[in-house]
Amino acid sequence: MENDAKRARDLPGLLVLSLEKLAAAGEMEAACRLAGEAYVLLRHGDPRGAQRFNALLHRLTRPRRPTAASATNEAP
Repeated sequence: MENDAKRARDLPGLLVLSLEKLAAAGEMEAACRLAGEAYVLLRHGDPRGAQRFNALLHRLTRPRRPTAASATNEAP
Protein backbone atom coordinates (compact mmCIF):
# COMPACT_ATOMS: atom_id res chain seq x y z
CA MET A 1 0.00 0.00 0.00
CA GLU A 2 2.83 2.41 0.82
CA ASN A 3 4.39 1.73 -2.58
CA ASP A 4 1.12 2.76 -4.29
CA ALA A 5 1.14 6.04 -2.37
CA LYS A 6 4.74 6.69 -3.41
CA ARG A 7 3.90 6.00 -7.05
CA ALA A 8 0.95 8.38 -6.86
CA ARG A 9 3.25 11.12 -5.54
CA ASP A 10 5.71 10.44 -8.36
CA LEU A 11 3.00 10.54 -11.02
CA PRO A 12 3.42 14.27 -11.78
CA GLY A 13 7.14 13.69 -12.34
CA LEU A 14 6.46 10.87 -14.76
CA LEU A 15 3.90 12.96 -16.63
CA VAL A 16 6.24 15.97 -16.81
CA LEU A 17 8.95 13.75 -18.29
CA SER A 18 6.45 12.39 -20.82
CA LEU A 19 5.38 15.89 -21.83
CA GLU A 20 9.01 16.97 -22.23
CA LYS A 21 9.53 14.03 -24.59
CA LEU A 22 6.36 14.93 -26.48
CA ALA A 23 7.58 18.51 -26.94
CA ALA A 24 11.02 17.30 -28.05
CA ALA A 25 9.30 15.12 -30.67
CA GLY A 26 7.83 18.25 -32.26
CA GLU A 27 4.49 18.26 -30.47
CA MET A 28 5.08 21.45 -28.46
CA GLU A 29 1.49 22.70 -28.68
CA ALA A 30 0.05 19.38 -27.48
CA ALA A 31 2.58 19.20 -24.64
CA CYS A 32 1.71 22.72 -23.49
CA ARG A 33 -2.02 22.10 -23.72
CA LEU A 34 -1.75 18.90 -21.66
CA ALA A 35 0.54 20.56 -19.10
CA GLY A 36 -2.02 23.34 -18.70
CA GLU A 37 -4.82 20.84 -18.23
CA ALA A 38 -2.76 18.94 -15.65
CA TYR A 39 -2.10 22.19 -13.78
CA VAL A 40 -5.82 22.99 -13.63
CA LEU A 41 -6.63 19.49 -12.36
CA LEU A 42 -3.98 19.59 -9.63
CA ARG A 43 -3.88 23.21 -8.49
CA HIS A 44 -6.20 22.77 -5.49
CA GLY A 45 -5.65 19.13 -4.53
CA ASP A 46 -1.88 18.91 -5.15
CA PRO A 47 -0.32 22.37 -5.36
CA ARG A 48 3.20 20.93 -5.49
CA GLY A 49 2.32 18.71 -8.42
CA ALA A 50 0.58 21.63 -10.12
CA GLN A 51 3.71 23.75 -9.71
CA ARG A 52 5.73 21.16 -11.62
CA PHE A 53 3.44 21.57 -14.62
CA ASN A 54 3.54 25.36 -14.26
CA ALA A 55 7.34 25.23 -14.33
CA LEU A 56 7.23 22.94 -17.36
CA LEU A 57 4.98 25.39 -19.21
CA HIS A 58 7.43 28.19 -18.48
CA ARG A 59 10.35 26.10 -19.74
CA LEU A 60 8.55 25.05 -22.90
CA THR A 61 7.39 28.55 -23.79
CA ARG A 62 10.63 30.35 -22.94
CA PRO A 63 12.01 32.20 -25.97
CA ARG A 64 14.90 30.28 -27.46
CA ARG A 65 18.27 31.97 -27.58
CA PRO A 66 19.97 31.68 -30.95
CA THR A 67 22.98 29.39 -30.93
CA ALA A 68 26.29 30.41 -32.50
CA ALA A 69 25.65 28.03 -35.41
CA SER A 70 22.19 29.43 -36.15
CA ALA A 71 23.41 33.02 -35.85
CA THR A 72 26.09 32.46 -38.52
CA ASN A 73 23.61 30.78 -40.88
CA GLU A 74 21.20 33.72 -40.92
CA ALA A 75 21.34 36.14 -43.83
CA PRO A 76 22.03 39.80 -42.92
